[in-house]
Amino acid sequence: MPWTVCDAMSQRREFVALAGAEEANVSELCRRFGISRRVAYKWLGRYEAEGESGLADRSRRPRRSPGQTPEAVESSVLELRAAHPAWGGRKLRRRLQDLGAEAVPAASTITAILRRHGRLDEGEASKHQAFTRFQHAEPNDLWQMDFKGHFAIAQGRCHPLTVLDDHSRYALGLAACADERTATVQAQLTAIFRRYGLPWRMLMDNGAPWGNSLEDRYTPLTLWLLRLGVAVSHGKPYHPQTQGKDERFHRTLAAEVLRYERFRDLAHAQQRFDAWREVYNLQRPHEALGLAVPASRYTVSPQAFPEVLPAIEYAPDLPVRKVQDRGELRYQRRVFKLPKAFKGYPVALRPTARDGELEVLFCRHVIARLDLRVPEPYGLADPNGRRQGKGGRQEERELDELTTLGVTHVSEHLLPLTPV
Repeated sequence: MPWTVCDAMSQRREFVALAGAEEANVSELCRRFGISRRVAYKWLGRYEAEGESGLADRSRRPRRSPGQTPEAVESSVLELRAAHPAWGGRKLRRRLQDLGAEAVPAASTITAILRRHGRLDEGEASKHQAFTRFQHAEPNDLWQMDFKGHFAIAQGRCHPLTVLDDHSRYALGLAACADERTATVQAQLTAIFRRYGLPWRMLMDNGAPWGNSLEDRYTPLTLWLLRLGVAVSHGKPYHPQTQGKDERFHRTLAAEVLRYERFRDLAHAQQRFDAWREVYNLQRPHEALGLAVPASRYTVSPQAFPEVLPAIEYAPDLPVRKVQDRGELRYQRRVFKLPKAFKGYPVALRPTARDGELEVLFCRHVIARLDLRVPEPYGLADPNGRRQGKGGRQEERELDELTTLGVTHVSEHLLPLTPV
């Protein structure tokens, strides 16, 4: 039996002293102290060999641990973790393998190493939960674009513009911008298009500069994209998860860069962004890609960027109308309302399979549908194109209210998603 918990050292000293007396009965002492003879003779032997210090408890750690991770491997794990403080066991293991390290331990062992050395934030780790992911089937089917929340730098503020390929998670652009204006975004996209080509579609939210409002989502920037042949989609209002991959990219950027860095100016921020984008694309294992790197899944687009915008042309058998002030479209003595961004541009009207319904085309994109069967009590035009009505501001207000009748703005559907 073991010693009782209360002051084991004092009991051992007392037992050794009593057992050392002449004619002492060790078996009887064992019964009275509640220990076995094996334990008793162990402590008597240690006392004889080492004196009183031999009565202290010894470490139960084995002298040899054949399965223990070598110190050199632990050092490699800790060194890589220091370079990438936000990476967990799986990413670190894959990166060590990619670097050609030998005898790389399991991800669970690496996690244990990090925990043993105090490198884990248990509260943060508990927030991570698995979820179902969706992705487009091929690179450049869809790019996601957004601004991450701007933040202060020593000289002004930085507005990070991010562009991400949906299929591969490849970061096509990470720009430190001074503002969120149309000209700024268009200049950044032009540089990206020249290097990587054009995507088939781009997804963005409903804010400026790529959206005006829920009813009027087209802007000069999105019209430029449409003229390039790039379809435009907007996320569901108040649902940032529609752009989940770009939102996740923003969190990774914050965890691996912004959390640790302070920038002097935009040039300094851009220098750090460029260095990290290379790590993200070429080195950092991605969980959604089976711990492959995004560069292993991405190929440039076969659609080259045209330095001169192509002319707007339509089939000769389609009626073409020029969009007037305030987005007015006149057809068959009626006035319809299109987004104001199309002012001055020609659009074509193409019949659908439904009688009395027309598609409104801008370049090759369907931007709205007109239903000629919907009665319009106001807003008729005379043969010369002049509106008949009351005139003045009252006429303008009623026109805004009534000319939207019969106009359906096309829902912007994304290409089919593939669960992974």
